[in-house]
Amino acid sequence: MDVNIKEEYETGDGIKEEDAEEELPHAEVVDIFQEGLAMLVQDPLLCDLPIQVTLEEINSQIALEFGQAMTVRVCKADGEVMPVVVVQNATVMDLKRAIQRYIQLKHQREGGIQHISWKYVWKTYQLSFSGEKLDNDEKCLREYGIKNRDEVVFVKKLKKK
Repeated sequence: MDVNIKEEYETGDGIKEEDAEEELPHAEVVDIFQEGLAMLVQDPLLCDLPIQVTLEEINSQIALEFGQAMTVRVCKADGEVMPVVVVQNATVMDLKRAIQRYIQLKHQREGGIQHISWKYVWKTYQLSFSGEKLDNDEKCLREYGIKNRDEVVFVKKLKKK
């Protein structure tokens, strides 16, 4: 797949004219984009992001800087802590979706597990904050008292007898 890049310039009378049309192969366009992206993540606000950053990650980081989002630290049983970014008025369901996106991106970058049954995960485990189970998906995280940089843990659900 080739990409056409047209260069335009304004003449003295304000009329735009096409200067040249350059065809670049797809691989070269991707390289140019990656170079630009690498320069972008060198910005002090975005330097914490991985090299293969997504637009969603950039937007989340910018929202964090402007106070429109918060980081919730999700602790797994193996001790791993996942910094998950959600908007300030996020619900428990929003947090669950953010955890899913975080883990899927992580697995894509590391070449790990291709498919996770999230239905099974949420049926077997639940999130907990300060000993309180986050069992209502529609409830805002703020209603549970969760603020920026607070820790939420995965706990195994107990079977009801």
